Amino acid sequence: MIDETKVTEPEAHPVAVPEITEPTPAPATAPAQQRIGEVYHDVSRFTDFDVYLFKEGKHFSLYEKFGSHVMSREGRSGVYFAVWAPNAEEVTVIGDFNEWDRGSHQLKPRHDHSGIWEGFIPDVGVGMLYKYYIKSNYHLYHVEKSDPYALTREVPPLTASVVSDLHYNWEDNGWMEHRKNQAGAPQPYSVYELHVGSWRLKPEDNCRPLTYRELAEVLPKYVKEMGFTHVEFMPVAFHPFSGSWGYQITGYFAPASQFGHPQDLMHLIDMLHREGIGVILDWVPSHFPSDEHGLVYFDGTHLYEHADPRKGYHPDWNSYIFNYGRNEVRAFLISNALFWLEKYHADGLRVDAVASMLYLDYSRKEGEWIPNEYGGRENLEAISFLKDFNQAVKMRFPDAITIAEESTAWPGVTNSIENGGLGFDKKWMMGWMHDTLTYFSKDPIYRKYHQGDITFSAIYAFTERFMLPLSHDEVVHGKQSLLRKMPGDEWQQFANLRALYSYMYAHPGSKLLFMGAEVAQSSEWNHNSSVDWHLLQYGYHAGVQQLVAKLNELYKSEPALYRYDHEWFGFEWVDFQDAHNSVISFLRKGDADEMILVVCNLTPAFHPNYRLGVPVEGWWAEIFNSDATNFGGSGQHNKEGLYSNPEPYHGKDFSVDLVLPPLGVTYLKFYPPNK
Repeated sequence: MIDETKVTEPEAHPVAVPEITEPTPAPATAPAQQRIGEVYHDVSRFTDFDVYLFKEGKHFSLYEKFGSHVMSREGRSGVYFAVWAPNAEEVTVIGDFNEWDRGSHQLKPRHDHSGIWEGFIPDVGVGMLYKYYIKSNYHLYHVEKSDPYALTREVPPLTASVVSDLHYNWEDNGWMEHRKNQAGAPQPYSVYELHVGSWRLKPEDNCRPLTYRELAEVLPKYVKEMGFTHVEFMPVAFHPFSGSWGYQITGYFAPASQFGHPQDLMHLIDMLHREGIGVILDWVPSHFPSDEHGLVYFDGTHLYEHADPRKGYHPDWNSYIFNYGRNEVRAFLISNALFWLEKYHADGLRVDAVASMLYLDYSRKEGEWIPNEYGGRENLEAISFLKDFNQAVKMRFPDAITIAEESTAWPGVTNSIENGGLGFDKKWMMGWMHDTLTYFSKDPIYRKYHQGDITFSAIYAFTERFMLPLSHDEVVHGKQSLLRKMPGDEWQQFANLRALYSYMYAHPGSKLLFMGAEVAQSSEWNHNSSVDWHLLQYGYHAGVQQLVAKLNELYKSEPALYRYDHEWFGFEWVDFQDAHNSVISFLRKGDADEMILVVCNLTPAFHPNYRLGVPVEGWWAEIFNSDATNFGGSGQHNKEGLYSNPEPYHGKDFSVDLVLPPLGVTYLKFYPPNK
């Protein structure tokens, strides 16, 4: 294997080398001491063991070592800087404290061949703007780089790093203790996916997005009222281009500064926790953008990315792929994951684009990718990295969860590493999402020919621990909003949408809804616009919001709907063969007598007497009906409890006669005869 602890000059550059930036002369008025640059090189936060772990790819607290840290030397306050640039000839700290003088405050490399440059600059502190000016050993390449480990960044489009600290007085001890006690136990996950920049705008202030602090005043209350258990924030790490939605990150350790400071984001998470709401963060270890100030071509070589574009360049996103085979890069990424869990009290990480990491030929044609050492398409380095990532999370934060956005049939994504899996806690059920939306987009008159689309997911529902996602990806780029995917007139569109959500909440697996779905957003999501909150003045939209709140309430209060979400024991078909009527029915089961009968009538036909088999004698009481008038429905429901008759049906010993509302989903809870 190639020793990647040292980087040699590449023979060819698969991507364009950034334009060489010539040093600019210091201002004529620069004082002499500025040119000298008072830097002490006898201060270090690294021990020999730290360096050893870093080079082995096993140091997962690098944010405590690299970056800028306020500290003292012999009673004199200042800032210690450390950056990894093994192929640099010179590294200088430039900033507002030295008028961005590239010849002033030079760092020195350690003598252990680690590639770490460090130094202590006195009399500067929190709030100072800075970058690293790097002169490479190769290609006469000179560049100004933001600090990869910076804790704060300037507001875009500015790109300088900012010296800061992360001191914050957390008040979420109750939540953190609850999280610890619940770890590993069956629990409902109803996730509200949210884009910070477009959830709500301030029209009176030039329609700007809410800040973290302003969100903290309204978001926790809203999410609690709606009954969601968790919020999932689309990436909040620093990204200079808002149109990337946060998925093109240049500041992995800094929150997006356009919404506030680190402590402001901490306050938002703290307030959510204090309302009993968990926080999941989108995490993007799959690729990074080509912005010159970022990670790409960091020290004049392909330091963080692969040199060969067949492994190091992502054609779909015009971005670069991390070199997962390089130990220092693995340590950087895993340190970043643990950073958000430790410093920001995140309860979980949703890992973006896992499929693109697992396959060397992902989105590539023949000849555009390199097989692994065994001739296969599996990215062995990325697989190893993902296992190390999940193992590190479980070692340090056993009560946090990791979720994979993985769209293929890769086996064992949520299996334990010991059993050959990748070690994730949950996997997005992309097949369910695709089949379900395909089915619901069809006119009900044709659904009888596509019954398999709505029933197929049960075949593999328990092969992984799945989360059912109706995410932002399904309501952009001409795909239409969920409401507008539904066929029929206005009433039928809303009835279909209510049926979709009701079927989703009854289906095995955790739940995820993107913001706006709960108010039946009419238009596609636009990252420059707010959720259309004004729609709630209209009855149908308000009805969908009430329906989602009720579904969340039932989901959390009825263990049959979540206790065995990932096991066959918790699910039993009653009838999936009534394609003629487009009706499916199944049982969700918990412990002992915990049982809910779910019946989905997916055409506008009304069935006043529809017989279904049930396994036991007793009462079946309607606890939910998507056709209820307060949700915007026609009000066709089972008014009184139904007692099962000793008449076999559907292979069951008993049966009941139901009212099936048009385009409606009904939940009936079982009560034993003596209750």
